[in-house]
Amino acid sequence: MASIIQFNGEDVASPLPFQVIISDQDQNSDSDSNGTLHRNRVCTKRKIPLEWGPLTWDEISKILTLTEDIYFNCRYPDPKTKRFETKSFYVGDRTAPVCNAQDNGSVMWEGLTMDIVER
Repeated sequence: MASIIQFNGEDVASPLPFQVIISDQDQNSDSDSNGTLHRNRVCTKRKIPLEWGPLTWDEISKILTLTEDIYFNCRYPDPKTKRFETKSFYVGDRTAPVCNAQDNGSVMWEGLTMDIVER
């Protein structure tokens, strides 16, 4: 089965949990003297917090390599449009705790977390 998410057209291990945050971006929003908010919404963007469980060295390396550029394409299921979308994203901090080292010199990673944000 294909992954629920792709980076730059390549399947990666499916993240769990998986959620899509739809976020309004405002500029110069302000409240008047009556407390009424006057919003100047300039756009709506997607933010996707991603979390993976245990990953092999190959799996974690692939994910980190595919998301290392300043911007990269991500294909994901969008709850609003009811279809898979491909959009340009950037990534924030990536956290990868090590689980244990194997006798053969390999490492098993406890997981990986990252937030990707639509460009």
